[in-house]
Amino acid sequence: MLIDINANTGHWPFRQTSCNSCRQLVARMDESGTDLSVVSNMNGIFYKNTQAANEELNEELKSDRSFNNRLIPFAIINPVYAGWKDDLDTCLNKMGIKGIRLYPLYHDYDLTDPSCVELVRYARDKGLIVALTLRMVDSRSRSWMDITAEWNLRDVIPIMKEVPDARYFILNIAGDIRLSQADTDLMIKSDTLMDTSGRSTSGLGNLISTYGAGKFAFGTHTPILDYLTGLLRIESLSERVADETIKDLLRAGNARRILGI
Repeated sequence: MLIDINANTGHWPFRQTSCNSCRQLVARMDESGTDLSVVSNMNGIFYKNTQAANEELNEELKSDRSFNNRLIPFAIINPVYAGWKDDLDTCLNKMGIKGIRLYPLYHDYDLTDPSCVELVRYARDKGLIVALTLRMVDSRSRSWMDITAEWNLRDVIPIMKEVPDARYFILNIAGDIRLSQADTDLMIKSDTLMDTSGRSTSGLGNLISTYGAGKFAFGTHTPILDYLTGLLRIESLSERVADETIKDLLRAGNARRILGI
């Protein structure tokens, strides 16, 4: 089984992308043998009201019953936008989301902003996963209209300290992955999955030796990144580092556990 914990539909405003719809995503999943994908509508990164993007995704999912067996929706929520709690309750109760995705760099707030901490605690209490993307695109080749900031792994630690008992996805890890020993211990103790899409997971074997095999899962960051690199990082692990049991955890087992499927 293969589960992608980092997929997107929608459009990126600064460059042309393919695989922008649920139907295109499922076709790409079929090509690669991916059974399930966690999906959000990345239009919500740029809409003033992110709920409009969540509604777009929900309407598309309802358009074909087969999508429900392949795609696991996450909502994009902006905690500094009025009415986020009502939006989240709608997403949870009417759209069947399994988690939320936060974009503080694009929505212009700090992870330790009281409204963000409240949101993460609320998501935790509702049994939702909180997904944090360390970067959407490489800032070195960004559009002049795009943001310049990127996160390193240590930048997500403050919210994990505020809400250590939430469940987290950390996605597209592409910067500095060095943590202090105290922060490394916090990451190990947390209920967190890091996906394999980002370039800093090219040393996946070393990361597994530090954090354990239970902390990683297949992710693609489609349609921004290519679909296969995240999987190749798993399949290329030597038998000494990861036997088939461990690889199965990375392919799907860890994702199934945290998603409760």
